[in-house]
Amino acid sequence: MRLERLHLQKLRCVSDLNLELAPGFNVLVGANGAGKTSVLEAAFLLSHGRSFRSGAREALVQRGEVGLNIFSVVRHDDGIAHRLGLGREGARWDGRLDGADVPLGELIRECVVVCFEPGSHALIAGAAEERRRFLDWGVFHVEHEFLVIWRRYQRALKQRNSLLRAGPAFDESLIVPWEVELGRTGALIDQWRRAYLDALLPFLKEQAALLLPELGYVELRYRCGWAENEDLAGVLASQRFRDQSRGHTTSGVHRADWSISFQLAPQREHLSRGQEKLTALVCVLAQAWLDARHRGEWPIVCLDDLASELDQVHQAAVVNSLRATPAQVLISGTELPRVLEHQPIRMFHVEQGQLTPLL
Repeated sequence: MRLERLHLQKLRCVSDLNLELAPGFNVLVGANGAGKTSVLEAAFLLSHGRSFRSGAREALVQRGEVGLNIFSVVRHDDGIAHRLGLGREGARWDGRLDGADVPLGELIRECVVVCFEPGSHALIAGAAEERRRFLDWGVFHVEHEFLVIWRRYQRALKQRNSLLRAGPAFDESLIVPWEVELGRTGALIDQWRRAYLDALLPFLKEQAALLLPELGYVELRYRCGWAENEDLAGVLASQRFRDQSRGHTTSGVHRADWSISFQLAPQREHLSRGQEKLTALVCVLAQAWLDARHRGEWPIVCLDDLASELDQVHQAAVVNSLRATPAQVLISGTELPRVLEHQPIRMFHVEQGQLTPLL
């Protein structure tokens, strides 16, 4: 799949920007703060319903404005094109697909974007929430029932937590049904997550051999969020009074985590900061390869500030690997990466939220 057109309105420093993208490599160059990352961020928003940048959601909207809009045309490899729209006003997101209002879940299923950016190392060094997001986004694009089941789990979790905080004399007959629901939906989510990580592992090994061969073979470790081989509903029942004293549910798929380790770096602490970044890139590229295998078409790949994040050897390894695929790639930086000199690309100069095609 590829983005044919992208139109941004009131997104950060971008007032109104239109660009037509090429099927292969698209490079956006310009000074820091010019708006390059906002273009990649817009593509990511269409695919995830959230930004990859940290900070308040309100910062997405241009200062002094009340909302933002992103419009795009996505064309799939079978030739079918769809018009996508994402708008935000206040705290509300609105999605449109081919002119019709749709839930965000339906919109983001239509546009698949993976992104490596300066904050991606949090996937390795950050909190477990980052790794669950990565994992669940992948599962969402494989299991069509995932979003429904995940929402049911979240609703049951909210209800159980509310009862736990209600006081010492809560009625057990009220909490048991929610624990049963957590057990049922949690088992499905856990099953899907395990299957996804099993499918991801061969691609992780391939990308690690390309980018981090010096660290040896790769392993994945997964913790489901409660005692292995135990029934979640039973675990919740046994922990009910402990959870009541803490005011929240301490076991379940919302506490799950996973990690990647290497033969010569079995713990995250053994990785340098640069190796953390490369490990995160390994995960992002592996997810792209798995999605391409599952869908039969490549997702859109975004590489933000590539030259600042990777040395030239690793830039070349990534670019040459992606050049061998049909993926559409969006790259940003203060200048054209050396590895792309004399290569067929489409290049844009971005300055103060305005865009000028160069090649």
